[in-house]
Amino acid sequence: MLEKIVIANRGEIALRILRACKELGIKTVAVYSTIDRDLKHVLLADETICIGPPPAMYSYLNIPAIISAAEITGSSGIHPGYGFLSEDANFAEQVERSGFVFIGPCAETIRLMGNKISAIDIMKKSGIMTVPGWSYELNKNINDNVSNFSYQNLHINYPIIIKSAYGGGGRGMCVVRKESDLQNAIRMMRSESKNIFNNDTIYLEKYLENPRHIEIQILSDGKGNIIYLTERDCSIQRRCQKIVEETPALGINSEMRQYIGESCVQVCYNIGYRGVGTFEFLYENDEFFFIEMNTRIQVEHPITEMVTGIDLIKEQLKIASGYSLDIKQHTVKSVGHAIECRINAEDSHSFVPSSGRITRFHAPGGLGVRWESHIYSGYSVPSYYDSMIGKLICFGETRDIAVARMKNALSELIIDGINTNIELQLRIVTDEVFQKGNNINVHYLENKLNI
Repeated sequence: MLEKIVIANRGEIALRILRACKELGIKTVAVYSTIDRDLKHVLLADETICIGPPPAMYSYLNIPAIISAAEITGSSGIHPGYGFLSEDANFAEQVERSGFVFIGPCAETIRLMGNKISAIDIMKKSGIMTVPGWSYELNKNINDNVSNFSYQNLHINYPIIIKSAYGGGGRGMCVVRKESDLQNAIRMMRSESKNIFNNDTIYLEKYLENPRHIEIQILSDGKGNIIYLTERDCSIQRRCQKIVEETPALGINSEMRQYIGESCVQVCYNIGYRGVGTFEFLYENDEFFFIEMNTRIQVEHPITEMVTGIDLIKEQLKIASGYSLDIKQHTVKSVGHAIECRINAEDSHSFVPSSGRITRFHAPGGLGVRWESHIYSGYSVPSYYDSMIGKLICFGETRDIAVARMKNALSELIIDGINTNIELQLRIVTDEVFQKGNNINVHYLENKLNI
């Protein structure tokens, strides 16, 4: 087992990793920015090192500082959590070249699946359906002359969506509904992609009007032992940012689940994948369309843990330590239903981020309630980072029980001193459409709650 690791992240995921390390007897090093010295995991870690001031580019994205922290403390590995450097192939490469274990896939795999065009190509070769569209040919055409590229080149009907090959998290996408907007949209997206992701490679896909967002969690030890876990429905989104997730997804029968799960496992065999990972799909008219793979732990991993009883972070750490996966596919059981609501420091109506000191805090409790967060009374929420400050997860033997527990838990959750989206989450879980679980797709918030 790894003896000591650097937790190269902040907030609730850093605390989640620390707790898993404590259970496994792994010592922890918390790296933090100057404004984050009072984070809960920093206060609880075995060792701490300040790696610079905010914003993230001077601290949590400072690769030399993070690797130096590992060297100074005699650590054996580095856990990137999610966000920041978690899907940065160059970071993974530098970590491994410096003699440390990168707790995640190898750099080559991250690079391969992080480029959405190459990921789509891999899925096609594996026989998995992808959204109809253009990839390499588009960039060849528009590099020569964007004005020559038109609707006739597409062979797909409008609306279409233009995506950055390295986009994610709702960024690097633009929907085009008519021919006259296409060329300007291509130019805009190439420029935006270059500015945000330092790469102007883009591709086009058919824009599906009413899909659900379904994802498959996998675990692989890099030695040929690979399993898939329950699917998650992440359709409740705002501007492609997930807000509520649940598992299992309604309307996915056992045959569908087995087909898509085994397909994802086969891809992992093909690319020699190691660690945790998530394959994301749009699901429409009983068909799965691959959109991307996340080569890291997901924000919504707790709901999978709640229904399977498998600690994904501990498994991730054991795999990175060289252990073989001892969980077999036939032993994986999914029991009950779990829902996660992301709690953000933002106004429920305007969605303007909120920062400041939390003057009063009370976490909800009760059977089947799990609260994942780094906040506490007196903690000051900074303005430099993502607005998510916690995750509320509720489990029930049935979906109705899970929904009822989530409603009660949200009502109990008190966070004073800053604005939060608790009110929005209550509106969602008390909405009749959500409670029935029917007609929920990626446009649910926009169409049903006028958001």
